[in-house]
Amino acid sequence: MASPIIRIDKVNKSFGAFQVLKDLSFDVRPGEKLALIGPSGSGKTTILRILMTLEAINSGMIEMEGEPLWHMKRGDALVPADEAHLHKMRAKVGMVFQLFNLFPHKTVLQNVTLAPILTKGAAKADAEADAMQLLEMVGMADKAGQKPAQLSGGQKQRVAIARALALKPKIMLFDEVTSALDPELVEEVLNVMRRLAEETDMTMLLVTHEMSFAHDFADRVLFFDGGRIVEEGPPDQIFTDPQEERTKAFLRKIVAAGQRI
Repeated sequence: MASPIIRIDKVNKSFGAFQVLKDLSFDVRPGEKLALIGPSGSGKTTILRILMTLEAINSGMIEMEGEPLWHMKRGDALVPADEAHLHKMRAKVGMVFQLFNLFPHKTVLQNVTLAPILTKGAAKADAEADAMQLLEMVGMADKAGQKPAQLSGGQKQRVAIARALALKPKIMLFDEVTSALDPELVEEVLNVMRRLAEETDMTMLLVTHEMSFAHDFADRVLFFDGGRIVEEGPPDQIFTDPQEERTKAFLRKIVAAGQRI
């Protein structure tokens, strides 16, 4: 069996007096599609931000492809990672945020090519050719010359997915990517993610409140509450036969709110 591409071991994270993650441990297999579900404030987004090196951990260990993320080797010792190490590790990961974060003054094409040119030294012509392929994949090639203000929320999010893919990450993180969208625009973004899940062997971690999508997307579902994993398993088990009362209560609220699971 392949070694984990991500290993999280006894990780703790606090913001002031509030402990968000409590001795959290789990592994992610290469190519696995993992859905993180649970109530707001349970630590799901914090995990993604830590993996993207946007938030540091207080204690514990995280490895990507067998290499420490927030630490680095110095001789025989592990010491806190410096910026050069974090930059190297960050190149393995792409992240799509809730609120797109596109540059408003640049075109769609420029938004997608900027990072490969600046961070990887790609030639402009090569970056643009790759970007057009990605925009074609997410159904946005015809908008390449437009600015973000001319796009719908769903279109902006599809451009954001193309931009994250442009750096050819091994791991993709999706943080509530449909939560800022009008309901009629959600499906166009989910369709792009379905295609990614079906057609690539990229490792993906998804934080979502879209339970039916999590069911269809994921190989494994982790239910979080209070900074811990309460229950984990295949989607059919978690959504149709949960074992923990806290999981059952959460899913009852989801159904009561009118959502299909």
